[in-house]
Amino acid sequence: MLTPFENLPDESRIWVYQANRKLTDDEVSFIEEQTRAFLEQWTAHGAELEAGFEMKYHRFIVIGLNQENASASGCSIDASVHFIQTLEKKLEIDLLDKMNVTFYHGEYIAYKPLLEFKKMAKNRSVSGNTIVFNNLVNTKAEYLEHWEVPAKDSWHSRFLA
Repeated sequence: MLTPFENLPDESRIWVYQANRKLTDDEVSFIEEQTRAFLEQWTAHGAELEAGFEMKYHRFIVIGLNQENASASGCSIDASVHFIQTLEKKLEIDLLDKMNVTFYHGEYIAYKPLLEFKKMAKNRSVSGNTIVFNNLVNTKAEYLEHWEVPAKDSWHSRFLA
């Protein structure tokens, strides 16, 4: 069951998928259309799942699931991953690679492999004050408060000189 993302409770489970490049307006529209269709029929053991999503910065797909009524099962999580893989193939993008870092570089959003981010930290091209996207957030509350944070306040801090 599709619900507006903003109506999901703060305890809702969150999945953040980052694209390896900025998406076009047409690609964002396609993803929104496909994600709406997927979430409208998403179930766990026959029970409807109350879920919503939002697209951020033409780069991130954020899916939220209200687990008060029904939780995602292994099969339903597999179905969501399969859906994301379908988007990857259709749009020739990468959404599942967790070994990349997305961060603000000035006013722009940069996407770098983790090894390159480490080199940038060593060269002081990024610092503890660099705003990074912490895609490991688990709940909507964490997403709203701790998704865009200084690198020193996230798991990225281990790479800073």
